[in-house]
Amino acid sequence: MSCFIRSKINKEIIEKYWEYTVSQNDEKMRYFFDKNAYINWHNTNEHFTVNEFIKVNCNYPNKWYGDIERIEELGDLFVTVVRVYNKKSSFHAVSFIKTKDDKIVSIDEYWGDDGDIPQWRIDMNNE
Repeated sequence: MSCFIRSKINKEIIEKYWEYTVSQNDEKMRYFFDKNAYINWHNTNEHFTVNEFIKVNCNYPNKWYGDIERIEELGDLFVTVVRVYNKKSSFHAVSFIKTKDDKIVSIDEYWGDDGDIPQWRIDMNNE
């Protein structure tokens, strides 16, 4: 008999979390979190409780879409790469999602703007 109890959280559940997050569905997002969970957006040095995070996410202006490009499962940690976009903007988010007892207990997230190749690198490749 194994002492290791596998979490019920799996890639499909993480995919659902992202679906509800991108669609800004506050009620369904809340289901995934432990009540004491926290979220860090390192690019802007912000630290959120679950309620603060859901409020910020769901009040973010405009309608958004998202494509999960990659999910890696490392025990109780999921690493996701997600493209989040609308007609005017596109971003990539890399998230380290830690789980415990079938809930998300923390997320460390890094966001980057998608954009064109800088001219200096285009010039460098043409030399």
